[in-house]
Amino acid sequence: MATTKTNAMRILDAEKIPYIVHTYDNKDGKIDGISVAGKIGKEIEMVYKTLVVKDGGAGVYVFVIPVAAELDLKKAAKVVKAKKIEMIAVKDIQKTTGYIRGGCSPIGMKKKYETILDKSVDKLSAIIVSGGKIGTQIEITVERLIQVTDAKVEEVIH
Repeated sequence: MATTKTNAMRILDAEKIPYIVHTYDNKDGKIDGISVAGKIGKEIEMVYKTLVVKDGGAGVYVFVIPVAAELDLKKAAKVVKAKKIEMIAVKDIQKTTGYIRGGCSPIGMKKKYETILDKSVDKLSAIIVSGGKIGTQIEITVERLIQVTDAKVEEVIH
């Protein structure tokens, strides 16, 4: 089945960064990362979710963490030098990122937000993140993801 190019894919193509597209059926409504890993036949440890948070001011940050993990807001706030951070409201995700909830890729958001990958990526050569729409995932080397997002690698999960 032909995949419509998402903004994330167009950026990777433009920068000549190789990636593999994995698509899955989302008609059952199961779009959480653990379900997605099963649907695309990949180990859960390889699949990461993209979380968007904000601080008390105008700061918006992107955290890419394993799907089975939870973001530690205190550690994450410390990493971005904010007093406190909170998840962005679902209603604000598209306005802020250009993507919808469940299809939020760390690549190709409306603005280039500070991006942090959890330190667990150090154990992997490649990871899988959202391709920019529900039903589409992108497998990319950790090194290339860091390159295209200018990400830092820090410990940000419980």
